[in-house]
Amino acid sequence: MKKLPIGIQTFSSIIEGDFVYIDKTPQIVQMLQGAGRYFLSRPRRFGKSLLLDTLNQVFEGKKALFEGLYLEDQWDWSQKYPVLRFDFADGMFASRAELDEEIRSQLRLQQNKHQVECEEGSVSAVFRSLIQAVEKKYQQQVVILIDEYDKPILDNIEQTEQAAELRDGLKSFYSVMKGQDAHIRFIFMTGVTKFSKVSLFSGINQIKDITLDQRYSTLCGYTEQDLRTEFSGHLVGVDWHKLKTWYNGYSFCGEAVYNPYDILLFLDSDHSYRNYWFETGSPSFLLKLFKQQAYFLPDLENIEVGEEILDSFDIERINPVTLLFQAGYLTIKHSYTDELDEQAFVLEVPNREVKTALNTQFIQSYSEQVEANKGIRQRLFKALTQGGLESLQQEIASLFAGIPWRNFTHNDLPDTEGYYASVLYAFFASLNATIIPEDISHHGQADLTIQLGGYIYVMELKRDTSDSYQAVTPNPALQQIQQKGYAQKYLATGKQVFEVGMVFNTQARNLVQMDWAAVTQ
Repeated sequence: MKKLPIGIQTFSSIIEGDFVYIDKTPQIVQMLQGAGRYFLSRPRRFGKSLLLDTLNQVFEGKKALFEGLYLEDQWDWSQKYPVLRFDFADGMFASRAELDEEIRSQLRLQQNKHQVECEEGSVSAVFRSLIQAVEKKYQQQVVILIDEYDKPILDNIEQTEQAAELRDGLKSFYSVMKGQDAHIRFIFMTGVTKFSKVSLFSGINQIKDITLDQRYSTLCGYTEQDLRTEFSGHLVGVDWHKLKTWYNGYSFCGEAVYNPYDILLFLDSDHSYRNYWFETGSPSFLLKLFKQQAYFLPDLENIEVGEEILDSFDIERINPVTLLFQAGYLTIKHSYTDELDEQAFVLEVPNREVKTALNTQFIQSYSEQVEANKGIRQRLFKALTQGGLESLQQEIASLFAGIPWRNFTHNDLPDTEGYYASVLYAFFASLNATIIPEDISHHGQADLTIQLGGYIYVMELKRDTSDSYQAVTPNPALQQIQQKGYAQKYLATGKQVFEVGMVFNTQARNLVQMDWAAVTQ
């Protein structure tokens, strides 16, 4: 068996070191035959840097590295092009001055590599001079490869003014490529986010965004066919359904792919199922943003957006759904053409790893349950998978009682309509339960329906704002479920169905009444 290319981002190291390589050169050929100015957004740890390095070797004419690959006889290897490569993955920049110095440093490296001299001046002036000097030396148009083009901005995303300052610096640098287009053979830029055209891409509007182009949907990541062929020896005895549930599901308007980082660590860890990708970076800013906007978390189960939501990101007007999608916490379930003849997308969390880990983070953000988090989740899981309604009531009351009062000092989150449903959703979703928010029936909709194991729980939540709540009979939440017949559609499922009515009091900030009934035909 070939070795696993864990952490290797250099194409030559993979080929010469006899590591597994999934041939992405058919899609590279498509790009080479096209306009030659491309941008690709993919989540972190998806193989963007390896793709960039592969392109680097193509243009520098390293034919021997491509022996046996699709590209080998699809490219004129007698033609070599000078490559200017920039990478913003390393370092943190807190100001425009620091960013400019880093860019100047990388420009000097490129001058030394190609042994050319450039005129002094601004960053833009030096870049412009570099492109022209390199083309003149080699009598060949230049290739420009830029990795993690947006990282300086994302590193400062919580500081709006700093982020905007860095964005303007990068825009000034990148916009040089538009004016030098005649001197350029090929451009390829990668990053996590796609900034709106008015904020960053206006200066380089000749760039074609292939992020959601079906032809390039598997350009980064592994397909299931890739795993069954190239990694077959490493996957002997694997439960394919479980593997797919845990790590597949990332879709960019084409065939779903696995995150390569997850799969390689899974294989290297003796088929141990863990949150490999999620553990490499916590979405702390996203969590703060959701909490600040009092986002109704059950809405994550059924997100429908237009193309403009996925296509652009703005520092001054951050849409949390856009950031969730571009960062890889949401993916495309399917797309369709709406009644306005415009493209629309249905989004979902891609797989069990992300669903469990993301909602565990939401639990900590919305409830500040950290130390007791795992214990509560385990007891909730036991109650739900055993039909233990008394235990469920006790655990829900316990988890809300454990939320620190300081959590609400500077906000009125518990007074919002959806707060209690959001906390419950995060806990239930972290258990990998099937959740249907606003579950529609022929007489209305239940707030939450939870399916786990052999049980289905149809839940209605009521919010009470009185100073002291006294339990009433009948429970108004349970009464609504029964009067509207919310649970009737589940009677033929063969599972035990429960109707659960909950009342939360905003003064007590807790569950103050919960009643339930088993449903029979």
